Amino acid sequence: MGSVVVLSKANATLNWCVNAFLPRYPPPPPIISLLSSTPTLSRSLLSTKRFSTMDSSKASPTKELPLGIDETTEEEYASQSRLLQEFTNIASIEKAWIIPGSGNGSQAMFSFSQPNVMANKSRKFILSSHISKESSKSVNFQWGPFPIEMTGVSVIVPSPSGAKLLVVRNPEKDSPCQFEIWGPAQVEKEFHIPPTVHGSVYTDGWFQGISWNSDETLIAYVAEEPSPSKPTFTFQGYKKGSSTDKEFGNWKGQGEWEEEWGETYAGKRQPALFVINVNSGETRAVKGIEKRLSVGQVVWAPPISGSHQYLVFVGWSADTRKLGMVYCYNRPCALYAVKAPLYGSEADGQEIKDNSTEDCPVVNLTQSISSAFFPRFSPDGKLLLFLSARSSVDSGAHSATDSLHKIDWPVDGVPCSSMEVFDVIPVVMCADDGCFPGLYCSSFLTNPWISDGCTMIMSSFWGSCQVILSVNVLSGEVSRISPTDSNSWNVLSLDGDNIVAVSSSPVHVPHIKYGFLDKESKSTAWNWLDVPSPTNECSGKVKPLLSSLQFSIMKIPVKDVSDSLTKGARKPFEAIFVSSKAKRTDPIDPLIVILHGGPHSVYLTSFSKNLAFLSSIGFNLLLVNYRGSVGFGEEALQSLPGKVGSQDVNDVLVAIDHVIDLGLASPSKIAVLGGSHGGFLTTHLIGQAPEKFAAACARNPVCNLALMVGTTDIPDWCYVEAYGSEGKNIYSEAPSAEDLALFHSKSPISHILKVKTPTLFLLGAQDLRVPISTGLQYARALKDKGVVVKVILFPNDIHPIDRPQSDFESFLNIGVWFKKYLF
Repeated sequence: MGSVVVLSKANATLNWCVNAFLPRYPPPPPIISLLSSTPTLSRSLLSTKRFSTMDSSKASPTKELPLGIDETTEEEYASQSRLLQEFTNIASIEKAWIIPGSGNGSQAMFSFSQPNVMANKSRKFILSSHISKESSKSVNFQWGPFPIEMTGVSVIVPSPSGAKLLVVRNPEKDSPCQFEIWGPAQVEKEFHIPPTVHGSVYTDGWFQGISWNSDETLIAYVAEEPSPSKPTFTFQGYKKGSSTDKEFGNWKGQGEWEEEWGETYAGKRQPALFVINVNSGETRAVKGIEKRLSVGQVVWAPPISGSHQYLVFVGWSADTRKLGMVYCYNRPCALYAVKAPLYGSEADGQEIKDNSTEDCPVVNLTQSISSAFFPRFSPDGKLLLFLSARSSVDSGAHSATDSLHKIDWPVDGVPCSSMEVFDVIPVVMCADDGCFPGLYCSSFLTNPWISDGCTMIMSSFWGSCQVILSVNVLSGEVSRISPTDSNSWNVLSLDGDNIVAVSSSPVHVPHIKYGFLDKESKSTAWNWLDVPSPTNECSGKVKPLLSSLQFSIMKIPVKDVSDSLTKGARKPFEAIFVSSKAKRTDPIDPLIVILHGGPHSVYLTSFSKNLAFLSSIGFNLLLVNYRGSVGFGEEALQSLPGKVGSQDVNDVLVAIDHVIDLGLASPSKIAVLGGSHGGFLTTHLIGQAPEKFAAACARNPVCNLALMVGTTDIPDWCYVEAYGSEGKNIYSEAPSAEDLALFHSKSPISHILKVKTPTLFLLGAQDLRVPISTGLQYARALKDKGVVVKVILFPNDIHPIDRPQSDFESFLNIGVWFKKYLF
C-alpha cells in the first residue's frame, strides 16, 4: 500500500496565485492590499459561519408571519435552515491544474466553489499545494495555509509550461474586458479590450475555448461578437448613420431582433474567434469565418516550420433559428480549421499582418460525420482526436451515447476537407453485464495524455456511476482504471503519468485521490491514494449525520417485457437507494422518490449537498435511473422517445414497488420530487397513481407539451420525445392540430382531474427551457379543483433555480413540505 504525507504549509506555493485573483481596481495602498482586498482571509473559507436573521429561531409575539409560513411550520423552518446552512457551506472541488516542477516535485492549484448565500453569489477560490513524490508508492501534498478568493475573476488559464497565467475579468455592462498576464511574482501585462472589439469572453464550458500557442506568445479565445449598432433618434427624429455616441438629447432604439442561444445564454448571440498577442495586447478577430457559424472550443494546431499555423475550432451553424444549446448535444456541429493571423518579427514587437478573407478559407474537417467537438491533438501532433454526439444528432434525442474519432493530421500542417475520419470508440448499442456501456463524456481535460503519447485519460458515466477510463487511441482499447466500488470518480488533472482525481458518494463528501501505476511490479492495476486536504472535513454537525447513512445501487427488473423491445431495453434499470444504517424496529423512514430531468440524463453516486440534507432530516431516498437515462447503452436510451409519460412513469412505479416489496418503504409514506422532465414525471405520477404519494414537489416541471412547444427554446424536444425519432423530421414551428392533440395526451395535464396530492411548485421566472406558463397553468388548475398547492416563484432564476438564495430556499421548503405531510 502507498502512503500520503500532508504538511500544514507549502514550501513552494505558486507565487502568482496569491495576488492574481484579487480586485485590480481601484488599487489600495500596497501595505493594506491583502487585508482590504480579501477580508475573508481572517477566517477559513471552508468553515464559514454566518450570523443573520436566518440563524435565529426567536420570533416576536406580535410579528406577522411571512406569507406561506404558519405557526406550526415556523419552528421547522428555523431548525431546518440551520442544518441546511451547514450543508450549504461545504465547498465543491471544481478543477485542478498541475504545473511541472524540478526533480520529483510539481505545483498544483485546486479551484473550489462555495455558495455565498448572503451575497447571492458563488464564491470561488484557489488552494495551492506542492506535490513531492518520495517513492513510487508515496506522495506528499504540502498545502498552502489559506485559500485565495478569486474576486472578480471570470476564468484563469495557465500557459503550457506553467510560466504564465492568464486571468480574464469579464466586463460589467459596457466596460472593457480585462486580460492580465501574470508571471511568478507579479502581473506582467494588462490589456483592456473595448466592447467595440468584442464583448465578454465565453467561460461556459461549451462555447468556451481559450488556448495558448506553443511558444506562449499568442492566445486564441472565444468571445461575444460586438453588438450591432442600433438606430439613434433625436428630438428631430431618426439620426442618419450608426452612432455609438451617448449625446444629450439622443436615445437608442432597439433595431432588428436577433436570435440568441436560448437557456443560460440570454444576451449571447454570436460567439466569435479572436487572437491576442500577449506582448503587445493587439487583438484581432480571426477572418474568414462565416456569420452563420457560432464558434467554440478553439485549439492551436501543431506548429510546422515554414508553414502557416492553423486554429481548429468547433462550429455550429444557424441558418434559420438558433435552438437552445445547453444540455442539447443534438445540435449538428463540425470541426473547422482556419489560418491564424500572421505575425511579423519586428524587433520592437510583433505586429499582426492583415489578411484578406480570400487568403483565409475555413476548412470543414469532419464533413462525413454530423457531430464533432472537444478537439485534442496527440502529443506528437500526428492525430486529431474528437468526441461526437452523432447518435444524438441523428436520432434527435437531446443527449445519447458518444463516440470517439481521430483524423491523421497532414505532415505539412495544411488541412483539407477530404480528410478521413476513423472510429476509435464506436457507439455501444447494448453491452454485456459488467462491460463497458459506451462513452458518456461531459468534458475533456485540456491535456488528457500520459507519456506514451497514445493513451487518453477521461471521465465517463458507467451506469449510475462516473468512472475514470484510459483509452488507447491506436488500438481502441478501453479500460476502467478507477476502483470498481460504487462511488463516483472524476479526473481533475494529470501529474505526468499519475492522476489527480476526486471521489465521492451520496454519503461521502468529495475527497481528492492520487492514482499511479506501480511500475516496479509491472501490474496494469492502478493504485489510488487518499489525499488528506483541508476540504475533506465536514462541520461537527454534518459529519455524524453522513456517517449514519448508507447507499446501494439497485437493479430493477423491467416489468411486462414485450417482444418489440430491443435487448438493451429489456435489461434491468438502476436506482440509487440512500438510507440510515440504523436497524429500526419502529416504522420505516419516509421515502422520497427523486427523478432526474432530461429525460436523457442520469443520477450518479456522487455527493449532493441538497440530497444529503434531505437524507439527514429523516428521509430515505430513491433516485431512479429509468430506461432512457444515459450510461446504459444506446438501445436502452432510445427505447424512451415516443413513450414518455408511459414507459418512464411505469419504470418509476416498478422501482417504488420494488423497495416496498423489500420492506424498505412504507406505502403510505412516499413523496416524489423532480425537476424539468423529472417534474414531468412527478406531475404524471400524482395523476396516474393518485393514491401512491403523500406529497410532491415539482421544480420547473413540463406539465403541458402543447403549451410548452410554442414558448420553449427547444420545441424540437417536444416532437422527438412525443413522436420518437420521427419527430426530428416532422418538427415544425407551426404545430398542427394533430401535433397539439398528441402533445396534450402525452402531458401530465391530461390526468389532472385525478390528482389529490399536496404539491409544491418551484418556478424560475426567467426559464427559457420550460417557461413558467406550463407550471402555473397546472398549479392553478389544481387549486381550482381544491388540491393543496404552494407556489414559490423566483423572479430572477432560470431553469436550474441554482442561484444560492433560491437554491437554499427551494430545498428548505422541500424539507419542510415533506416533513409536514410524511411525518
